[in-house]
Amino acid sequence: MPIVAQKLNYTFMPGSSLEFKALTDVDITINDGEFFAIIGHTGSGKSTLIQHFNGLVQPSSGTVTVDGLDLRDKKQRLQARRLIGMVFQYPEHQLFEETVLRDIAYGPKNMGLPEAEIRERAFEAMRLVGLPESYAEKSPFDLSGGEKRRAALAGIIAMRPKYLVLDEPMAGLDPGGRKDIMNTILGLREALGCAIVMVSHSMDDVAKYAERVAVLNAGRVFKVGSMEEIFADPDTLVSIGLDIPQAAQLAQRLKVKGVDVPDSIYDIDAMFKFLEGRLTHV
Repeated sequence: MPIVAQKLNYTFMPGSSLEFKALTDVDITINDGEFFAIIGHTGSGKSTLIQHFNGLVQPSSGTVTVDGLDLRDKKQRLQARRLIGMVFQYPEHQLFEETVLRDIAYGPKNMGLPEAEIRERAFEAMRLVGLPESYAEKSPFDLSGGEKRRAALAGIIAMRPKYLVLDEPMAGLDPGGRKDIMNTILGLREALGCAIVMVSHSMDDVAKYAERVAVLNAGRVFKVGSMEEIFADPDTLVSIGLDIPQAAQLAQRLKVKGVDVPDSIYDIDAMFKFLEGRLTHV
């Protein structure tokens, strides 16, 4: 069963002089196992939206359900939180325990699991994110930046979520680090079968990896669709303050020069194949 938001509205500090409508009549469905991206300009409501998925924020009106569990109900909300793994920007700031193992084991321990299963899950999570077992007794604060992020991810993965919700997971990383973390996320999806819900400012990452995308604009759903549907009209995306993938930018420039570039090309791999094909026919 999916994550479903229906007529979701959220207002910050209602009734005060600082009242602000962050989300308005949001309708979104995220299906089991899919890679779903959420994009939008700064302040469009992306982070506020995903905080509703595990009940960190409660709607002003409307509903959010996770596998049929209504997050307005406290008991159902607690059940739903076991299905949602939430990773915020700079997840390494969430590390706090004395050792990597204890940090990763914190979630499973709070789930009331037996000690043997807690250790099994913790070491499995370390393996899945690419951390050597020899790091188990290290302080998480002695790890490199990329390793800290992997350790934080492992702490979420150890709870075996059905939905992995990521808020700008590559924020602050160099290109190599971004690629490593993205490969880790894809590996986790393959190993666990979990759905990925990713908030991102990187249109290139979204174009390359996501299956469906929701575009938010000023707290409303502007459009939901496949990559082809979202990036078919790049001028509209630019008009609401979004960048477009580099491949789509190149496609636009080539079209101006008279090159017949298919509208379906919006990621680097597809553009490379197109150009390679053109060169072989020169």
